[in-house]
Amino acid sequence: MNAGPDIAAIDLRGTWQLSMLEGSHAASMLVPGDVHSALLAAGIIPDPYVRRSERDVQWVALADWALQRTFLVTPEMLEARWYLDIGSIDTIASVYVNGVLVQDADNCFRRYRPDVTEALKAGENVIRVVIHSASAAGAARQAEQPFFVPWHEENSPIPNGNMLRKPQCHFGWDWNLAVAPLGIYEPIVLRRLEIARIEHVTTRQFHHADGSVDLYVTATFFAKEPGILPVHFSLDGERVRLDIGVNAGETVLTHLFHVDEPKLWWPVGSGEQVLSRVMVETPTETVTRTLGFRRVELLTDKDEAGSRFAFRINGREIFCRGANWIPADALFSRVTQEGVRDLLQSAVDANMNMIRVWGGGFYEPDWFYDLCDEMGLMVWQDFMFACNLYPSTPDFLDNVTAEVDYQVRRLSSHPAIVLWCGDNELVGALTWFDVSRKDRDRYLVSYDRLNRTIELALKKAAPGAIWWPSSPASGYLDFGDAWHADGSGDMHYWSVWHENKPFENYRTVRPRFCSEFGFQSYTSIPVIRQFAEEKDLNIASPVMEWHQKNAGGNERIAATMFRYFRFPKDFPSFVYLSQIQQGLAIRTAVEYWRSLKPHCMGTLYWQLNDSWPVASWSSLDHGGSWKAMHYMARRFYQPVAVAAIPSQDGARVDISVVNDTAAPVEIALETFLATLAGEKRSFHDAIGMCGPDRAETLLSIDASALPEDTLLFWSFAVSNGMRGEGHYAPVAYKALDLLPTGLKLVARRRDDGAYDVIASADTLALYVLVEANVPGRWSDNAFDLLPSEPRTLVFTPSQPLGPDQPAIFHAIDLHSCQSPSG
Repeated sequence: MNAGPDIAAIDLRGTWQLSMLEGSHAASMLVPGDVHSALLAAGIIPDPYVRRSERDVQWVALADWALQRTFLVTPEMLEARWYLDIGSIDTIASVYVNGVLVQDADNCFRRYRPDVTEALKAGENVIRVVIHSASAAGAARQAEQPFFVPWHEENSPIPNGNMLRKPQCHFGWDWNLAVAPLGIYEPIVLRRLEIARIEHVTTRQFHHADGSVDLYVTATFFAKEPGILPVHFSLDGERVRLDIGVNAGETVLTHLFHVDEPKLWWPVGSGEQVLSRVMVETPTETVTRTLGFRRVELLTDKDEAGSRFAFRINGREIFCRGANWIPADALFSRVTQEGVRDLLQSAVDANMNMIRVWGGGFYEPDWFYDLCDEMGLMVWQDFMFACNLYPSTPDFLDNVTAEVDYQVRRLSSHPAIVLWCGDNELVGALTWFDVSRKDRDRYLVSYDRLNRTIELALKKAAPGAIWWPSSPASGYLDFGDAWHADGSGDMHYWSVWHENKPFENYRTVRPRFCSEFGFQSYTSIPVIRQFAEEKDLNIASPVMEWHQKNAGGNERIAATMFRYFRFPKDFPSFVYLSQIQQGLAIRTAVEYWRSLKPHCMGTLYWQLNDSWPVASWSSLDHGGSWKAMHYMARRFYQPVAVAAIPSQDGARVDISVVNDTAAPVEIALETFLATLAGEKRSFHDAIGMCGPDRAETLLSIDASALPEDTLLFWSFAVSNGMRGEGHYAPVAYKALDLLPTGLKLVARRRDDGAYDVIASADTLALYVLVEANVPGRWSDNAFDLLPSEPRTLVFTPSQPLGPDQPAIFHAIDLHSCQSPSG
């Protein structure tokens, strides 16, 4: 790589040479990238996602690895000062330039900018990054603690990950593989320091009663010596130049933009996503921040039940409909912007307006939050601490302070981020370990030191940011049981899954905001075939059990089927039924909790996506295909939705309508009874109004009025154009003697490459799922069919199909999955 005399930066991304420090393995590696992917590309290791190959690659994390490349420096360049801009190294690493140690790194979530001027030479230069074993480093740091700091062994089979500032799910999780990846995750750039560099750019908004906004843009500069620096501040079309004096060290400059009539940014479904761009420019660099003018409040005022937990955006309370986000892939090199965009778009397409970036993964890259800004997806942002206890020694807390300061200054301007949360489930973790149960005071004080460190660093970096101490939490400085106490704060409700309680148990709690709840299913058959051979296609096979990381998960899925369904006839039917019952579980919770509005103001199910092909709680398969639940979520998360809510004593069924829009709506409801043969009889019709941002009971039905062997169906039309349908089964589905449905599919390829697929049935067909032999997206799925009421679906392949590559379709429903004659 040649470097001329006027060059301001040398980007060192590209091909590096990877080698094992004590071993013979070597390969080329793309940077940014991860070591496992490089070794896989070189044929040194098998794909860890296939069958049980995870076991065969775990040695990689036990070794130390070196990455190296060369670059050219001209004699003229040596007249300037130079530094390395290192965005993210995972994790314990030493960086050398020409054999000179320039940086020791020990935090995957920090940026490092060492001065390398004295290490450079004219001609060819060598940069070498040695990444040390996370396993060895974690063990060494555990041994240095003043007292033992436990981690969740079921989640993290690789021990001592809580000692390190790297994604906690790298050490395994109950949905992830355990290979402790390592690598360089952001470009490393050699940059010239001319007068000063930009360290941070942050923004803060003050909204006035007349609708105008004062926007303060603060830039932090770093210089080695005093000087004069020309700086341009820009907001959309307005650009201002300031010539400032900088001192050695940091200099902070704030510029005020006054905006008389800003167009506001709103969450999707509540208004437009109007975005602005702030730029700070110097002669050698430009930093851009995306922002949207908006006001965010977290309402926690006390009431009769306890205290509220509701978001108010631009003066309007917004019910948060969404899911939890985990890393898009277990291996960094497999994550693409296109794939992430598809996952986030799927959230929006399912009527979600919020995702929670969970605290065991990454602070995502800037482009991730850009996508959320553009799509109107609010982000609940956890800090990266999850399900373990953590050190509170001064060196660890100093490291955390630097991490929080960098990440908050990097991200806080994004309008999508509406809350910063201290951690995931660390308060609960105090009760999970023998040592912390026996000496709670010691571990509680240690936790509080960490939590307070995070809070203070956040408020220093972004004084206007909204802080919530932990998830779940009943309130500030409340260290109680937010898994079962539902009167205040946010709740994680896991009794249905982890305690094997029936779906109806969701209706026994009244959360103010449920930020985690979930139920597992198997990943779809096309995904299973990516990691399993034909002989593995049995739920109890070693390969399928290997791709189930939650202890007892398979047994819980099967036990639930016994509770609600007749047992499926074969492996594909087992997979299908697991997805249907997953959707039923989450639908039961969401529909009831939405009917409590405004007592409950948010439901974020666990989880949106998968990091590798595995049985999990996700509604999207690894790779982005929709499971049955995601199609169901699009219906139960519709802004205006109708649901059947049985009373606690079973004597009554309330037809509830929820309206998440800002305008009143009229709902025209038709209900009818359907026999198992599909014969229909009109039941009750109703027309009613639902006010803005409210839930109402539209109709109450005496449960005894529902005849045996019939189901209650409904369809509704809303004055704003929304529509929907559904059914209510008075008994468990296993009690129904369903009839052969005679499902038929007729497909026609369209000129645009998509397919029109007409589905029909001879009798009542419940939860019809139509599948294709190629990846793609359906206009609808997991629906009911009645005789003489065919449904036309549109299937859009993910990739264009050639004329000799026809898509092949098949369908399954509740009867055919359980009947040998189906």
